[in-house]
Amino acid sequence: MSAGFDLDRMRAAYAVPHDGPWLRVNFVSSLDGAATLGGRSGALGDADDQRLMSVIRSTADLVLVGSGTVLAEGYGGAAVDPADAAWRVSQGMPPQPRFGVVSSRLGLGPRHAFFADAVARPVVVTSESAPDAERAALAEVAEVVVCGADRVDLVRAVVDLAATGLRSVLCEGGPGLFGALIAADLVDEFCLTLSPKLVGGAAARVAASAAEHPRGMRLAHAIEGERMLFLRYVRGEHRAGD
Repeated sequence: MSAGFDLDRMRAAYAVPHDGPWLRVNFVSSLDGAATLGGRSGALGDADDQRLMSVIRSTADLVLVGSGTVLAEGYGGAAVDPADAAWRVSQGMPPQPRFGVVSSRLGLGPRHAFFADAVARPVVVTSESAPDAERAALAEVAEVVVCGADRVDLVRAVVDLAATGLRSVLCEGGPGLFGALIAADLVDEFCLTLSPKLVGGAAARVAASAAEHPRGMRLAHAIEGERMLFLRYVRGEHRAGD
């Protein structure tokens, strides 16, 4: 963490605006739009970006990721920094947010580090079409939330998670899950760390979907770090159907 990282300023800047439900997305990107470097998003960041990730996680009830991101980024034992855990306790929250995975096929077994090394009971969001045996096995090590018939219904998932007290949700990817959240008009906030790198290659964008789904967003702040630019955008229009 650089000497210029003001922890109190960052906590204030990234405070969740209300009691929710609130869905925040956090990504890092290169200047030319690459979401990864060498196959991993973490390679684009620095110490300040990693510290801010913990601050943003500390505001969430649930950190939600796709199964591909769990495999690519190594989410086993993921947790917020001790200082952020203490801050959460001071706010009347559990020391650690819960981590959840969205998966229709349930390819992550119960012995995977995501479950075996979890610091709080994980959440699995899946659909009715998920294999029964895998669902039963994961229910031994995680809270399994079934939303949708043939595929995960993300709109229902956000409602059902909020009903269990997981009202502030942070999505950390991957691009397919982010694209699906955009399509479902569920993104209330987008946090982007802009890395001063040009990558080229065939790296994916931060969001991917089969069709375009334009959603208006409004710039809430732009904070200059030692190397990075930290951008925060909030919803600029009502959700579809509101």
